[in-house]
Amino acid sequence: MQRIITSTALVFAGALLFTGCAASSDDTTTAQGSDSCEVVRVAVRDISNGAQNAILTSTEQAALLEKLDGYSERVDELDEQAADDTKLAEALDGLQEKIEAAETYAATLPTTETEEFEADADAQAAATGDIQAAAVTVTEVCSAE
Repeated sequence: MQRIITSTALVFAGALLFTGCAASSDDTTTAQGSDSCEVVRVAVRDISNGAQNAILTSTEQAALLEKLDGYSERVDELDEQAADDTKLAEALDGLQEKIEAAETYAATLPTTETEEFEADADAQAAATGDIQAAAVTVTEVCSAE
């Protein structure tokens, strides 16, 4: 139980940090493209937070895989929209890879819900941390434009 609380605290601390990064503004950025960049940042923040929450709360393999697949599809949609921006597309590909890599963690979950299951806190933290870092990279790339 302690590991779950620690993992949850780490994820929420990361989410708060990420939210601060996404909400911060740089006076040197040009207004050109800022609206589309804001849309990407908000979508990536939602995807990242949703994927992390799914990893932390899922206790059954198929349910987590379904949620991760949904987030993966949303990243694909953003990636299609960003096709003209190579750096942003590469950053989104990195986020996509981390979401797909979380399927490795999902494989450790039971195929049916069980009360005895205790999640591997280290694997959870690694999966959520990787997704968080990839999302921050997307935000940084978008902000640098």
